[in-house]
Amino acid sequence: MTVLALAAPLVLSACGDTWFGGTTKPPLPGTRISVLQHENTLKPAEKSTVEIRLPAPEPNDSWPQAGGFSHHSMQHMDIGPAPQKEWSTGVGTGTGKRTAIMAEPVVGDGRVYAVDAQGRATALDARSGSTLWSVDLAPDDEDDNAIIGGGIAYDDGRVFVTTAYAEVIALDAATGKQQWRQKVTAPVRAAPTINGGRVFVATLDNKGLALAADDGRILWTYAGNEEGTTVLAAAAPAVDNGVVVFPFSSGEVVALRVDTGAPLWNDSIIAARRTDATGTLATIAARPVIDNNRLFVIGHSGLMVAIDMRTGDRAWDLELSGLSQPWVAGDYLFAVSVDAQLIAVDARNGKVLWVTPLPLWKNESDKTGRILWTGPVLASDRLILTGSHGEAMSVNPYSGQVLGHMEMPDGITLPPAIAGKALYFLSNNGDIVCLR
Repeated sequence: MTVLALAAPLVLSACGDTWFGGTTKPPLPGTRISVLQHENTLKPAEKSTVEIRLPAPEPNDSWPQAGGFSHHSMQHMDIGPAPQKEWSTGVGTGTGKRTAIMAEPVVGDGRVYAVDAQGRATALDARSGSTLWSVDLAPDDEDDNAIIGGGIAYDDGRVFVTTAYAEVIALDAATGKQQWRQKVTAPVRAAPTINGGRVFVATLDNKGLALAADDGRILWTYAGNEEGTTVLAAAAPAVDNGVVVFPFSSGEVVALRVDTGAPLWNDSIIAARRTDATGTLATIAARPVIDNNRLFVIGHSGLMVAIDMRTGDRAWDLELSGLSQPWVAGDYLFAVSVDAQLIAVDARNGKVLWVTPLPLWKNESDKTGRILWTGPVLASDRLILTGSHGEAMSVNPYSGQVLGHMEMPDGITLPPAIAGKALYFLSNNGDIVCLR
């Protein structure tokens, strides 16, 4: 059984220019009252005097995998003071009643790569947005009218695609020509992670696999605990310093040696205190982040934890339910909850430094049009979030103050890729939108 966790897309038009700082719309008056019986409202730690200090923004020319690099710790990116829309190009079928785009775009070697809701991979020129190639990866004997899942990554001249057809496929990055195709144990909803000539993949039946990047042969397999009920989302594994961390829909997190698949330690990211129906779903849909021998993980059931990568011991935990990867920069962590709260946390001890409520409903007066927020990403001293209602938002990372909004062509339920001082968004209707 799968529980849909993506909000329906809404088509909007126009493109504002105040989202990165400037005049913002005043908040609606009145007190926000949650309709979620067991919603946990976070509050900053009392008498906190911590001054947030972030590493300086740094430029990058690529974003080769979901979350940036294999460890998913991208720190502070440089995109300039006021990015504007430069181009928009369609890359195929978008999210619909029976299909869903699950993979954010990636950037490598001057190209933007994306996979649509029916398993079509496309390469665009990163500067102009022109289509360079497009390849349908669905097997001839498959019905491509109801597809959920799949992801994409770039490494060393190859594009690697995971699909809902239970396959991993390698393409030539310049031409789209298939180099190899490997069958795996079950459909794949998360993007692959590439590191050291290996392709790491987590399947829907909670198997973790390592494949050889050159020919697709399976090097080893790890079997996690299976879970019958999950949300419509999945997380790519994180890899750093010879260790791969797989997050599973059972709430299990396991650290394995990249060369042999031998287990090093595991943990279960489940909040026992959640009693509401959706809170009982143990899924880890947010990508884990490895930073400075620390692992940061958010579970859907209501727990965010920091784990020592060497021992597997927890450094701290915090009651927070999330579907989107936390962002780590220096000693600080930023995350958005399913209850539409953006928070800043001291990554050293788990103390909440500030909390900013986000709009929860498209129509606040009658509580309709539930908004799913994705992100944040940190770029040029701005936290950037995207909403399923068709709006992007920028927030001051030092104070939590909302700085601005920008209307997007459609709803967005994936974080952007950042490369070459540009943001690349993939909207629910299947368009790549470049802001530079």
